[in-house]
This record gives sequence, C-alpha cells and structure tokens, in this order.
Amino acid sequence: MKTLEPILAEHPFFKNLDKRHLELVVGCAANVRFDAGRFVFREGEPADQFYLIRQGKVAIEISPPQGEPIIMQTLSEGEILGWSWLVPPYHWQFDAQAVELTRAITLDGKCLREKCQEDHGLGYELLSRLVPIIGKSMEAARLQLLDVYGDRAPRS
Repeated sequence: MKTLEPILAEHPFFKNLDKRHLELVVGCAANVRFDAGRFVFREGEPADQFYLIRQGKVAIEISPPQGEPIIMQTLSEGEILGWSWLVPPYHWQFDAQAVELTRAITLDGKCLREKCQEDHGLGYELLSRLVPIIGKSMEAARLQLLDVYGDRAPRS
C-alpha cells in the first residue's frame, strides 16, 4: 500500500522532519479534493484539520455583517491552509473556499494534537513550523484591512 510519506517528506513544511516524527504525521494524513466553489471550512465550525495544498487555489475570506465576503489571502500549491486546529477552542476564524479544483493532503488535527501530547518533540517541531505561517496570515489580514479601510483602519 502506497503511503503519503514520500510526498510529505518532500513538502517544505515537513522537510528535514525526523523520520519517526514524519511517520507519526503520516498516520494522520489523507488525500482530499475540493471542486471550485466548495467551502473547505466555514467560520465557527470545528477546526480539526489542516491542509497542504498540492494543486489549485483556496481563498481565505471574512464575511462582514453587510456586504460581500472580503478575500484576505489566496493560497495555492505548496502552501499550508489552516492553523486553528492548534489553538483552543479549535474553531475556524475564517471561511476557506476553493477558487478552482483543489487537491490537498488533509492532516487530522485531533490526531496530531494527541501525538504532540505524547511526543513533545513533535509538538515543538510542528509549532515552530506553524508560527511563520500564522505570522504570514496575520500580515495578510493587516494588509487587507489597510486596503479595505485605508485611513479608517483601527489603531491599537
């Protein structure tokens, strides 16, 4: 039976991950596909997975009470989608919608959280690899707010 191990081992997110950690991660992985227009996840839903996009594009959106959704970021091949699986209370903070046919590897967040609890080294590795992605997400949100609100953007 062919596993996803070689694909994950070559992905930049998992590159140089210790073999035993990679084997733990592979046990939580599966292939998925999303047709254009399909939501990968919706704001407020349980966040129990994240995705490695292999092909296609996914738009990260927020939906203001009035008006059209605002695209905060568009992710494509090679990028990571979703980090809310790692942060309690494990609910999505945004919507994610496939812009075109998208193929991805889904990683079960509950499975990974359990494996990280058992092996803190794996937890450290995943967290240190996710922090830059979270930072990139926050920067994209900040830039989008500046674009949408201009001089009216709230200041902290």
